[in-house]
Amino acid sequence: MGKVTGFLEYERQEEGYEPVPERLKNWKEFVITLAEDKAKVQGARCMDCGTPFCNNGCPVNNIIPDFNDLVFHGDWKNAIEVLHQTNNFPEFTGRVCPAPCEAACTLNVNDDAVGIKSIEHAIIDRAWAEGWVKPQPPALKTGKKVAVVGSGPAGLAAAQQLARAGHDVTVFEKNSRIGGLLRYGIPDFKMEKSHIDRRVAQMQAEGVLFRTSVLVGAMPEGSKVTNDAKETVSPEQLKAEFDAVLLTGGAETSRDLPVPGRDLEGVHYAMEFLPQQNKVVAGDKLKKQIRADGKHVVVIGGGDTGSDCVGTSNRHGAASVTQFELMPMPPEQEDRPMTWPYWPYKLRTSSSHEEGCEREFAIATKEFLGAKGKLTGLKTVRVQWQGGKMVEVAGSEKEYKADLVLLAMGFVAPVATVLDAFGVERDGRGNAKATTEAAGGYRTNVDKVFAAGDMRRGQSLVVWAIREGRQAARAVDEFLMGASALPR
Repeated sequence: MGKVTGFLEYERQEEGYEPVPERLKNWKEFVITLAEDKAKVQGARCMDCGTPFCNNGCPVNNIIPDFNDLVFHGDWKNAIEVLHQTNNFPEFTGRVCPAPCEAACTLNVNDDAVGIKSIEHAIIDRAWAEGWVKPQPPALKTGKKVAVVGSGPAGLAAAQQLARAGHDVTVFEKNSRIGGLLRYGIPDFKMEKSHIDRRVAQMQAEGVLFRTSVLVGAMPEGSKVTNDAKETVSPEQLKAEFDAVLLTGGAETSRDLPVPGRDLEGVHYAMEFLPQQNKVVAGDKLKKQIRADGKHVVVIGGGDTGSDCVGTSNRHGAASVTQFELMPMPPEQEDRPMTWPYWPYKLRTSSSHEEGCEREFAIATKEFLGAKGKLTGLKTVRVQWQGGKMVEVAGSEKEYKADLVLLAMGFVAPVATVLDAFGVERDGRGNAKATTEAAGGYRTNVDKVFAAGDMRRGQSLVVWAIREGRQAARAVDEFLMGASALPR
């Protein structure tokens, strides 16, 4: 634990932000990592809980009390060793994870939770600065070959674990750069892509081979999914060349809004809009980038993807940004005794919202309005929930001006053609059907083909993807070798 009376003596220390006018001028991260003394204070607040609910609230089961205590005592080198035991990429989760561990913190019952995410962020940034993060090549090679399809957090975590177990791992990515939705979905102002690049370099030194611009299977005609593929590889080729294949693609089929006017110019999926900006930041030249400059932007969808669209639109210089959410406005403060240690239902205001955004709740879009084939606005209606059903409020119709509408309503499934090409059975939601049970975990109905991450569980968090990648790596290792020393 930290200091015995620390939770009584110290208040929660928040990470700082650069001023809004400054951060809107560029695409760089603007969160100010906790200084060493402030991180120590946060570590001091960690209680001797007996049962650390934070550990169970964290999908990768980070050993949180241990690294909090090590930071409190100034032992940063051992803190990163503890953190890396359960999390391959704390620089990703320390930036973009919503921190379910903090919701589960015992202190959160009646006080502000320990700043676990900010401590994690400080540990990994210190570790990189000090040169403590080094390649860990295997002592022995097994001679087994594994193909990992998809280079998002699940694929990267699995590939690193399998390489360290001694297998020859090749990661296939349909885009020209590694990272999946870390690379093309999360804006640079939330996570700069240099964090991915240095992990890729580490993994290459550990023996992982990366093949970019390679499409496994085929994409459906007219697909809006990000794709820079210059080469196609068939499932039959992979199954013939590799001893195991692990599918770790994302849930990239966006939820649509099929209302009148959907085909107007100016209505786009969020995942058409966000990847383009990430490519431009990376130096790519795009002929027809979707831009928000001087436009009245409406973002439909109140989650993280919608928030990312808000922040990106503000950096483009949008005339106005409005975000729609179908559900009622949540309470500003959760009912802690009722919800703890689970993820609470409450109003969440992101840094992007603070940069400039009108938020509308309990509102549905009835029609996109336009002239000469171009979007000019949308027609809405207020809704309320009665008996579990959504009911329109009579007389609440309203028109909003809009030059650009971004659909950010979540993702329904992985690209079906990838699974179909392998002959993988799908569950009722269209995801790869594979159990997580210890015996035969993550195996699909196809011999030696496994699935993990969003492709198996559906749209989820980066931290869940890392968990699934690590667990699937153990399952593959066990399949190839009969037993596995990798953590479960």
